[in-house]
Amino acid sequence: MKVGFIGLGNVGGKLSGSLLRNGFDLTVRDLDGSIAEPFLERGAHWAESPREMAERCDVVITCLPSPAASAAVMEAEDGILAGLSPGKIWAEMSTTDEAEVRRLGALVSAAGGTPVDCPVSGGCHRAATGNIAIFAGCDRGTFDRMLPVLKAMGRRILHTGPLGSASILKVVTNYLATANLITLCEALVTSKAAGMDLNTAYEAIRISSGNSFVHETESQVILNGSRDINFTMDLVSKDIGLFQQVADRAGVPLEMNPIMIDIFRDGEKRFGSREYSPNIIRRLEEATGIEILAPGFPPEMTDDEPEEPGYEVVPKGVERL
Repeated sequence: MKVGFIGLGNVGGKLSGSLLRNGFDLTVRDLDGSIAEPFLERGAHWAESPREMAERCDVVITCLPSPAASAAVMEAEDGILAGLSPGKIWAEMSTTDEAEVRRLGALVSAAGGTPVDCPVSGGCHRAATGNIAIFAGCDRGTFDRMLPVLKAMGRRILHTGPLGSASILKVVTNYLATANLITLCEALVTSKAAGMDLNTAYEAIRISSGNSFVHETESQVILNGSRDINFTMDLVSKDIGLFQQVADRAGVPLEMNPIMIDIFRDGEKRFGSREYSPNIIRRLEEATGIEILAPGFPPEMTDDEPEEPGYEVVPKGVERL
């Protein structure tokens, strides 16, 4: 199977690396051609346009920073849609709006192709090792065709239902991660202000009911001071904004998310849109005059679990979709 990949950024580059490492015939493209060089040196091919990639490959994956970027790559004169033909798959791995992925999916279907939305979750460090989780929204037959590709990039693969369902669940999980980040910032600053040792506070949270994936990853780089998780404030704002759109369309009167949106808007205004997202804690550091730092924590997260073959996760009490 020939696979094309457009978008070699923080996440896309690592997912592409997993495809190469697992022996796929890979064609790549990015607006910044220089970041494709390491992939070309390892045997990947280059596509001069998204259309050329779609003509050449059986599966074309997009992993881009915004719904607008995906739409541009799809609908341009030399875009993916212009090169699709019956039997080919477009797989959207960006975090995007479910309504937009369905709109683009209808265009893919009209061209004879098959759409899948398959965003990832688990952090860049797990994308690098192929241990990240992947959601996939599509019909069962398409999921089965895509599964070998998805298993090469991720460990836990969940078929979420029809096209768009994966994008909904992705922004749901990102909303929860953001809520956890904000509350952890408040917990760490309050612990320090109350006289607690931060190394001890970290362990208290880790071994208790307060623990979470976000604590075990982002709290560590907060305490190190690097705040580097390869994810920025503008991307958080985009994701929780998409979650708000899903809730609004469903008629759910959210209370927490609008507050979170305001917090990150303020963070972007103060520190810049491209500031690392864990530095949202600086709002509280500046308000209290307290630095949240502790020795012994790493500057960035690495996945210490060995790469393992991916597998499908089947929800409890649910037959395979």
